[in-house]
Amino acid sequence: MATTVCELHHAFDWFHWTGFYRVVAPELLAVGPYQGGHGCLRIPFSRGVCGAAARTRQTQRVDDVHARADHIACAATTRSEIVVPVLGRDGRVIAVLDVDSDHPAAFSQVDQDALERLCQELGARFG
Repeated sequence: MATTVCELHHAFDWFHWTGFYRVVAPELLAVGPYQGGHGCLRIPFSRGVCGAAARTRQTQRVDDVHARADHIACAATTRSEIVVPVLGRDGRVIAVLDVDSDHPAAFSQVDQDALERLCQELGARFG
């Protein structure tokens, strides 16, 4: 996971925070491998974009984080975010991949499709 995050983060200059939050307890995410500034340490499934992705098991693509009431601001410069759940072989969420950008609407459907394929592969290998 650490290598995946490092490669993603450095491949795209508009990714300013790239990392995994892993499920560490029922309904609780904790920061895992990441690149960028400090991330939030723990996020309950009931809060934020990461929590929504874990809770719904659906990708959350947010073009303007300031327009989303439940966004957790770990960095004041973040303008857009995409969070993709990583599902284990049994279908349960084992982690989420969180990517933040300083640019509004930084993530396209092409980005979403590619990140979802990546997370499916990771889930099959690690889950």
